[in-house]
Amino acid sequence: MRRIEYNEWIKLVESMSIGAQNFYLKGPKDVEFVYGVPRGGILLAMKIAELTDLKFTTELNDKCLVVDDLIDSGRTMEKFKDYPFFALITKKENEWIEFWYENTNQDTEDLVVRQLEFIGEDPKREGLIDTPKRVIKMWKELFKGYDKKQKPRMAIFENGHDGLQYDEMIIDSGDYYSQCEHHMVPFFGKYWFAYIPDKKILGLSKVARMIDYYSAKLQIQERLVKEVLDEIESQIKPLGIALVMRGRHLCKEMRGVKKKGEMITSDLRGVFKDKPEARAEFMRFVK
Repeated sequence: MRRIEYNEWIKLVESMSIGAQNFYLKGPKDVEFVYGVPRGGILLAMKIAELTDLKFTTELNDKCLVVDDLIDSGRTMEKFKDYPFFALITKKENEWIEFWYENTNQDTEDLVVRQLEFIGEDPKREGLIDTPKRVIKMWKELFKGYDKKQKPRMAIFENGHDGLQYDEMIIDSGDYYSQCEHHMVPFFGKYWFAYIPDKKILGLSKVARMIDYYSAKLQIQERLVKEVLDEIESQIKPLGIALVMRGRHLCKEMRGVKKKGEMITSDLRGVFKDKPEARAEFMRFVK
């Protein structure tokens, strides 16, 4: 997380104010006001009004320059596409930015409160008072896959380091849990992983840890299979590598068609793709 403290913020605002003033002087002559996008843009707009000839306003009109503290997904900028638009910072991919006037945990808890109100609940009733805190704590655990610092390190050994050169299939299986990126509800099931080593042997517990890591973000099952294999294959470069996942998707079972069933995704590479006998042997284990 990058936190923008006041001293850095004011320097950025002063720089933006110069740009805004130049825009006012050289741009359309009918720009007279500066409008801040709620919430972070309001404080920014007030400060720009102090430093320039533009007037602060909370009423959007056709003589406004629109400002915001952050460009994230680009949706806000698109909403104000008919107005000149300035932003203090453009966020990088997967970067979390917090300004000095924000409290991330409190702001996020407020979002959970609004969600509870939206579905018709009373966030102040006894059973829900601490729910926002619990939800934030849970999100940090369920979505650790966005935090590169929590990415597991692979335990890799030289094939033959103990005098044994292994060239047979190595298989691991287990359970996984993830969240569907389309409806933000769980999908979960079993996985079967296999590889045939070349020069490197993999510490087998790391397979489960890598699957847990890539599962811990908004996903689709097709991408999850490929991300896990891309990561492991790049590090051990085996003769063959394969992963099959079966998953139940609650976005299908709880809503929409409301039908039970499993989705099966697979990714087979190297000898598992090129050699029918290797593929058939692995699939017997899966079945």
